[in-house]
Amino acid sequence: MILPETSSSHLPFHLVLVEPEIPPNTGNIARLCGATGSVLHLVGKLGFSIDDRQLKRAGLDYWDAVDIRRAESLAELEAAHPDARWWYTSKKAAKTHVQADFLPGDFIVFGKETRGLPEELLAAHPDRAIRIPIFSPVVRSLNLSTAAGIVLYEALRQSGRLDT
Repeated sequence: MILPETSSSHLPFHLVLVEPEIPPNTGNIARLCGATGSVLHLVGKLGFSIDDRQLKRAGLDYWDAVDIRRAESLAELEAAHPDARWWYTSKKAAKTHVQADFLPGDFIVFGKETRGLPEELLAAHPDRAIRIPIFSPVVRSLNLSTAAGIVLYEALRQSGRLDT
């Protein structure tokens, strides 16, 4: 489903999952995208089949409400959207997600569950790398679908989409 883009304030956000590995995470993020009118991009080799039962179960019966797009690589996706603004998530980033200045139409990129995004990518874009603060010394990371929800709703808040 492609939503009409009538003004820049209503451009959809784009959630990008690079080589996701866990079907329920992707299904939950698909449901999040459907609920918010965001676009879901699945990039590279997936750790599951799109027909995976767990993936469908996590997305429930909302798949028709989700605009899902595929790309072979992040470079291919970036080349297809040369004027887009990109945010790269990593627990190693200096800037937090609330320090980002999100705009409608931004692409928010998440890495695979076990490895995150490549170090070279983050080093090439330190001003566009963001993290979610974690206050426990024993918890290394958040669940991918939880992280996607936190960052997306901050982007929606900043763009005024939660004021309605």
